[in-house]
Amino acid sequence: MNLLQDLNWRYATKRMTGEKIPQEKLDNILEAIRLSASSMGFQPYNVVVIEDPEVLKQIHAEAAKQPQVIEGSHLLVFAAWDNLTEEQVTEYMERIAAERGVSLESLAGFAQSLTGVITSRTAEENFQWAAKQAYIALGTGLVAASHEKVDSTPMEGFNPAALDELLGLREKGLRSVALLALGYRDAEKDFLASAKKVRRPADEFFVKVA
Repeated sequence: MNLLQDLNWRYATKRMTGEKIPQEKLDNILEAIRLSASSMGFQPYNVVVIEDPEVLKQIHAEAAKQPQVIEGSHLLVFAAWDNLTEEQVTEYMERIAAERGVSLESLAGFAQSLTGVITSRTAEENFQWAAKQAYIALGTGLVAASHEKVDSTPMEGFNPAALDELLGLREKGLRSVALLALGYRDAEKDFLASAKKVRRPADEFFVKVA
């Protein structure tokens, strides 16, 4: 299938069968997320990959009661960095230097620019920026899953504080912002499985500026 066919195929799956995703497909989805666009390439977030049924049951009971959490194959937790620091910028510059074979000195201007952005904001403003970067990756994950013919459900309707406590995220400097359940649709139980995708028409959706 081509990209548009993939996107027409996908929908926010409401019920899943519990069938496991082949490792190769999961790896491709995760790699696409890792390669996702991010402002200045900084990637101020992590993705927690959960497969353990017992952990998923706990999440379902305490933080996210949607059935996809326990009916899916995997649950991805997109968690933004709770605090952005100059040390993180330094680590990023060192990674660029190593990967591209350039000197740290040549990156001084870039490092100064990124540090200036971070230090000019409050901690909460930085967290909100980091969360937005995580959402870009979430979108990439949705597209990648559709390409692999893996169903997915993006979710915001959960208790972030409860999930953070359950997974020990705050101790890791993370705060959960979005979930992505991955699995396979249960066509018999999901009333949307055969429903036609509904989107605003292009002539209403796109705004042209002369």
